Amino acid sequence: MVDKPVTHTQPAPDDRRPGELNARELARWSWRQLTSMRTALILLLLLALAAVPGSLIPQSGVDSLKTSQWQEAHTHLTPIYKRLGLFDVYSSPWFGAIYILLMISLIGCIIPRLFVYWRGLRAQPPVAPRHLTRMADSSSYVTTEVPADVLDRARVVLRKKRYRLRRDAEDYVSAEKGYLREAGNLLFHLSVILVLVGFAMGSLLGYKGGVIVVVGKDYGFSNTPQQYDDLDPGSLFDSSRMDPFTFHIDKFDVDWLTSGPRKGMARAFDSKLSYCPQSSCTAAEEKSYNLRVNHPLTIGSTELFLIGHGYAPEITIRDAKGKILFTGPQVFLPENATFFSFGVVKGSNTPNVKDQIGLQGVFYPTFIMDDAGNPTTLMGNDLNPLISMQVWAGDLNLDAGPQSVYSLDTSKSKQVMTTDPTTGKAKPLRLDMQVGQTVTLPNGLGSVSFDGVVRWNKIQISQQPGKYLALGGVLLCLLGLLGSLFIRPRRLWVRATASEEGTLVEIAGLDRSGGDDTAAVISDLVSRLQQKEQA
Repeated sequence: MVDKPVTHTQPAPDDRRPGELNARELARWSWRQLTSMRTALILLLLLALAAVPGSLIPQSGVDSLKTSQWQEAHTHLTPIYKRLGLFDVYSSPWFGAIYILLMISLIGCIIPRLFVYWRGLRAQPPVAPRHLTRMADSSSYVTTEVPADVLDRARVVLRKKRYRLRRDAEDYVSAEKGYLREAGNLLFHLSVILVLVGFAMGSLLGYKGGVIVVVGKDYGFSNTPQQYDDLDPGSLFDSSRMDPFTFHIDKFDVDWLTSGPRKGMARAFDSKLSYCPQSSCTAAEEKSYNLRVNHPLTIGSTELFLIGHGYAPEITIRDAKGKILFTGPQVFLPENATFFSFGVVKGSNTPNVKDQIGLQGVFYPTFIMDDAGNPTTLMGNDLNPLISMQVWAGDLNLDAGPQSVYSLDTSKSKQVMTTDPTTGKAKPLRLDMQVGQTVTLPNGLGSVSFDGVVRWNKIQISQQPGKYLALGGVLLCLLGLLGSLFIRPRRLWVRATASEEGTLVEIAGLDRSGGDDTAAVISDLVSRLQQKEQA
């Protein structure tokens, strides 16, 4: 028999530099870094910081008019902010990346801890240390009782105090309580995930929009995307899920302050709505609701909030032949707390662009002249309403496409001028009109009438599918936080050993939360164990 030669396979040479990782090792290291608690906290801080621009910079999905005004006032910053997505922060890619990374980090951090905690729940209290009296909080005494009786009484006392005991301990007692503290920590982290999931559902599946509705039965709103002034739908939003309803505002009451340092400001608002919780219904089937601040109206899964109000002067514009170019209320936007408002009115005769007349100016609810002789408004209530408008005539470029109802394109029109009687020079024509007045425009342009004043309400309408999940997550978060703060995990050991002087009883404790009451707990346990001997 001939022995076969033994061949030894040499390992492939490793040409990597010291500390260099291959693809698998790099992926494992990256996953551990991402799922660490430190990374989760950093991402949570980044998410909070990323939300700051959304509260400081006007968002196009919340208030497109305010956003456009901000962009017109900051022409240098606008291109930079647009490139960074700061006008739509919550839909930007970088905000979504932080959100997704935070979700992955929390899930990867919490799921392994759930298994560890499950094993900890099933595990028995630890074995008693060999030298109990060497621990920081300990006590001992000598008794004439048999060691078994002392240990039995210790087990009874500790069970009454809801300690969990080690089952295989015979010559000592090992007890532990406070397991719910770790449960509180895990509940807190799980609730954070629930809150994030709830907000994600609302951002993806829901929508938020705003609409200005003039008070009166002749004006109303139907819940369709075309009816909104501002609509910010989620990326997975389906318009077929919108609740079909209609409503109009019957009356709007404001409680104005008439004295004190805040005189002239509004104190309370009450908007009386009539709504139909379906696409159409008769007057008898309509329901009523008093819409107030922080008292939203819920229709199906949609909520209506009262977030603003203002005035809409009723203006009529006629051409030289008396034909009405515009009539009705026009929404003016308030500039300050006294409802000094700005607005435009566009009167158009479509076949002839030369007959188009545009008005641009301000509205004073309670007009007065201050001590310096400047026009101002005393308070927000419409006690002495007045409009002050300038006039443009010609082509207002209304056929070029959709325009904002709050801006006037004067690039192809001319401002109507008049002669100053004192200087004889031309100056812009200004119409200062109170309710019921009509002014005839020069050059045969027609006339303008100020017919009255009605109010409008700004209604925010939103549908957030995950709001109850987010609310439940917040409540569970508070519950878990209370548990992790006030539940103290504690361990106690009792050993009874026979000696020549009697039975030596040693007691020691350990407070795992760093509390300072372990000595008092041990003293109470010693007194309870000695009760029979004292009796």
